[in-house]
Amino acid sequence: MKNERTGLGRIINAFVFSMKGLKFCYQSEAAFRQELWLSAVLIPLAFWLGGASVDRVLLIVPIFLVLIVEVLNSAIESMVDRISDEYHVLSGAAKDMGSAAVWLSLMLLIISWLIILI
Repeated sequence: MKNERTGLGRIINAFVFSMKGLKFCYQSEAAFRQELWLSAVLIPLAFWLGGASVDRVLLIVPIFLVLIVEVLNSAIESMVDRISDEYHVLSGAAKDMGSAAVWLSLMLLIISWLIILI
């Protein structure tokens, strides 16, 4: 049987693995770095521009969604690259769909900001 941690040990392990994933994504993905630095500007701006608390939340949530989707897209790309470096139509489709998901999340971010701020 697999030796699994429980309770606080599991939570600590999950946090450590999550930080490793974010570090790897930051080091290996230029798009993630750009989006992270953009979020470092936009999140404080959301607190400044958002009037009510709900406005602030509606400005900040899409920022995190972009980062989440970018991490997932990077994971998809890593898995596809791990499987084979030869071109396959399904591998290309998987990468393109991940990219489309990032684009959609960015469109949500832009539309949300425009609606709330205008």
